[in-house]
Amino acid sequence: MSVKTPLMETVVIRDLNCLDYADTLMRQKNFTRQRTESSVDELWMLEHDRVFSLGQNSRPQHILAPGDIPVVQSDRGGQVTYHGPGQLVVYLMIDIKRKGWGPRALVTAIEDAIVATLKRWSIDAHSKP
Repeated sequence: MSVKTPLMETVVIRDLNCLDYADTLMRQKNFTRQRTESSVDELWMLEHDRVFSLGQNSRPQHILAPGDIPVVQSDRGGQVTYHGPGQLVVYLMIDIKRKGWGPRALVTAIEDAIVATLKRWSIDAHSKP
């Protein structure tokens, strides 16, 4: 599905169901490598099978008893994140360089979008600086 955002830019929204975490990382890297100046930004909505992802600031020993849940190293920030069925994940495949944004501007845009969405449901919310 393609939608226009408030800034009138087209964004493709993909409902990808349930995908393997490592496979999703590979797909994201491929998408980014193949991106051109005219590529449309995308939002990927999906679930993952059970997995612990280790960010750049974590070590395998941070997971004390993973049991039969796979542990996957990623090049993302953060420490340990659990993903599993029933947990919706939205990956923002946005060309922030084209927008002239840095990481803080991206986080602010995400926060603003969440606050605006909650407001539509009469839920008061605000971001913290």
